[in-house]
Amino acid sequence: MISSISGVILAGGASRRFGGIQKAKLLAGGTTIISRIISAIGELFPEIIIVTNTPGGFEDLQGCIVTRDHFLNAGPLAGIHAAIRASSCSAVFVFAGDMPLIDRDIVKRQAEAFFESDYEILIPRRGDLTEPLHSVFRVSILHDLEKYLTEKHDRSVRDFIAGRHTGFFELEDTPATKRAFTNINSPSDFRKFRTDYYL
Repeated sequence: MISSISGVILAGGASRRFGGIQKAKLLAGGTTIISRIISAIGELFPEIIIVTNTPGGFEDLQGCIVTRDHFLNAGPLAGIHAAIRASSCSAVFVFAGDMPLIDRDIVKRQAEAFFESDYEILIPRRGDLTEPLHSVFRVSILHDLEKYLTEKHDRSVRDFIAGRHTGFFELEDTPATKRAFTNINSPSDFRKFRTDYYL
């Protein structure tokens, strides 16, 4: 277990593209996406925090801490802020709630690389592609993050991390790593996911 990091799932709110259903609650092969994520990461972290704007939809996930954004309509950065506030650890490992194929080994190696560094934030990079919502953040950024969310109109995750002591966790751009970073942005993505993995 990675004792000093909280695992965080950004479950967001209802998706208009999916008819008002939260992407994290989409069902494939009899299992919701969020349950797949918890299955992949649950044993790695001492606590799992779910950030959602509809907390009533996650009562069935026993043992998880459910919290919501303090900055409304501010996107994923507000979710990261809420997770840091809820965490009892020195860092949070943040995952998007629409990533059904997270690779436990990649997560473990990225967490180890984070603690071997002095970075505030560690983001995976494969080739030219980065994934800010599969990243580790030190909770010590909380004050600066609150200031950024209060003062900035463009509340972009990428803009915020560009101004921090950020490192990159380098991964080979292989089919396996591409699979691990699959995310569901649209109904067509979800159909492809179910077709590709026979779900």
